[in-house]
Amino acid sequence: MSDILESLFGSKEKMRLIRFFLLNPEQEYRFDEITKRNMLNFQKTKKELDTLKRIHFIMKRVRKGKIFYTLNQNFQFYPELKNLISKANIYPQSENLSKVKNIGNIRLAVISGAFINYPKSKADMILVGDGISRAKLRNLMNNLEAEIGKEIDFVLMTGDEFKYRLNMLDKFILDFLEGPHEEVINKIQGLRQFIANRK
Repeated sequence: MSDILESLFGSKEKMRLIRFFLLNPEQEYRFDEITKRNMLNFQKTKKELDTLKRIHFIMKRVRKGKIFYTLNQNFQFYPELKNLISKANIYPQSENLSKVKNIGNIRLAVISGAFINYPKSKADMILVGDGISRAKLRNLMNNLEAEIGKEIDFVLMTGDEFKYRLNMLDKFILDFLEGPHEEVINKIQGLRQFIANRK
């Protein structure tokens, strides 16, 4: 649905900005934070922020000589836009999720939470693997956060740690895998059957 919204709202930049402010309604951000977190072009972001400010979707505040932008929660279409954004399941359109296999020997990558619009999940992603490149992981998360519009709450475990926690019937792991989730990568033999047998 992300590509539909981009077409509806006119551009990737505008879509990311609208999603970003709607998902972080209480926060104030400097211009450089907005461009960095959403991985957007400086000029295009300025243009779109000016447009959103002109229609009173966002407000501009000056504190201690610095300019901050924040969502105007009194914007006339705020409830409708928030509802529309919350319905936008980011998972099918998330280009960067396919790159998870490049960060190391990934045996399991499962997503929930912000990716599939399931706010009850205690995490957005569980990654299980060995030989993980911290730099590639950080880069992947930055890209995913820019796509989604919010910080990703993820858990990273080695294969041995995951096996141990699963054998101990770790509540967090079981809650995640028994709740709504999607598999990006699953190379752990018998995991699906193990979870299915518990239901």
